[in-house]
Amino acid sequence: MSEVIRPGVAQDAEVLHAIEMQSDALLIDRLGAPEWPPAGDGAARLAAPGFVLVVEDPPGSPVGFVHVLDADGHAHLEQLSVVPSSGRRGFGRRLVRAALDAARERGYSRMTLRTYAEIPWNAPFYTSCGFLESIPETSFQRGLVDTEASLGLDRYGRRVQMTVEL
Repeated sequence: MSEVIRPGVAQDAEVLHAIEMQSDALLIDRLGAPEWPPAGDGAARLAAPGFVLVVEDPPGSPVGFVHVLDADGHAHLEQLSVVPSSGRRGFGRRLVRAALDAARERGYSRMTLRTYAEIPWNAPFYTSCGFLESIPETSFQRGLVDTEASLGLDRYGRRVQMTVEL
């Protein structure tokens, strides 16, 4: 493995946005979702409570990232994106593992996320990483359900929350 996983820094803001846009294009195509919400702002991701990890392959060339929010004192995997040209090479899985380790080191006892149930690189992938379908318990988690509904994300397939114990 020649890749490097490192914390995101302010200079990564534009590349995070670009990676997410490329990654979203794959999902948009799969879902037939022309009215998809825009990719997140990289600077906002980096400034949010929590952390961002970036994978570079080769070192110096970012190909993916994971963004974990601190939400209600819990770790929430907000976004995992890998550029499609680097897909199916294990970068996403290694980013998830690194995020779980970082969350554990920060004292979190579990991590949650929201995703599509039937998209292979969504819920089935996260299941293989140890996540299980769960019920939204906190106000933040219930708010995500409401936000997804207001954005119409559920019209493209069943959305689920998933949790892994750390």
